[in-house]
Amino acid sequence: MAAIDTNILVRWLTNDDAKQCAIVTRLFDEVISKGERLFVTVTVMLEVEWVLRARYHCDRQKVTAALNALLDVAELEFQTEPALEQALWLFKQSGSRDFADCLHIALVNQAGRGPLLTLDDRASKIEGAQLLRI
Repeated sequence: MAAIDTNILVRWLTNDDAKQCAIVTRLFDEVISKGERLFVTVTVMLEVEWVLRARYHCDRQKVTAALNALLDVAELEFQTEPALEQALWLFKQSGSRDFADCLHIALVNQAGRGPLLTLDDRASKIEGAQLLRI
């Protein structure tokens, strides 16, 4: 099983470059025909969220829908999928939460090492984080 980079998932989601999308489609067709799966790291998912938000100006609802759709693709296997699912749940709960903060907290929770200590007041409002005070 091979791992894939952010740009492959972004091409697949946005269909914005015909030549590169054709390459990605061939990759997925090959994976399907062989009954294999492609591996997606948690850092790639973090970057996909950032690219969709910052480069494609997708709102929170579109980003959440795209990430949820990726998690449903049978040909993809995700590193720490339970943490990604928890991060998306936390992200959907409030419009002021940053996906990266939600993912940090979810990874800490999955590792059984919480809470996430932070100096970020906004992040500290997410369940599983704790604000450090002086």
